[in-house]
Amino acid sequence: MKVVSPALDRPPPPPDHLEPGTKVWWKSVVAEYQLAEHHIMLLQAACESWDAMQMARKAIREFGMTCTDARGVVRARPEVQIERDSKTSFRQLLRELDLDLEAPASADFRPPGLRSNSRRY
Repeated sequence: MKVVSPALDRPPPPPDHLEPGTKVWWKSVVAEYQLAEHHIMLLQAACESWDAMQMARKAIREFGMTCTDARGVVRARPEVQIERDSKTSFRQLLRELDLDLEAPASADFRPPGLRSNSRRY
């Protein structure tokens, strides 16, 4: 996707709150693509999702995937859901940004369908 936007005559800098590695990715994307303003907003949301996913992953490594509440019940730590939600959000935002340079070689690039276990009589 190469979108020319007269409103953005030079690439915007990454937001200050992004992690250093995410800022590097931001800079590489805005250097390679000319993005419209709404794409910049999608890019920022993708970067924030990535950072949230990484922070949750760090907490999971440090504290584990579960915790025990006051009643002694073992529960999933909140970071597990944060990581899952951030990963889903990041993936969806990447799809919306559509940063691929070339279309897939085949017009039908989806994997083959799976046969159902149910039988029709």
